[in-house]
Amino acid sequence: MHTLMVTYRPPVDPVAFRDHYRNKHLPLAAALPGLRAARYSLDVHHEQSGSSIFALFEGDFESEETMRAALSSPEGAAAQADLQNFATGGVDIFDFVRSELP
Repeated sequence: MHTLMVTYRPPVDPVAFRDHYRNKHLPLAAALPGLRAARYSLDVHHEQSGSSIFALFEGDFESEETMRAALSSPEGAAAQADLQNFATGGVDIFDFVRSELP
């Protein structure tokens, strides 16, 4: 399993971020071809120091190749272009092989 993780830094307007993210961006992400499962959180906390992450998204794909194809697709381009509409604090994008505990 290959996972795409997007972390969002605190936006200028958290209320507008939440509204746009739930109603516009998540449907774009859900349309990514080959997406097997996805999770998100709008309530990220760091126990010791506070968090520089406001929200996060994880999407699972069968392989790195499947993920890269999804990001290169028209649906992937639409999701990436939409970031400028709400992610005013910036984003960090990671991908990795996901492993389960035995």
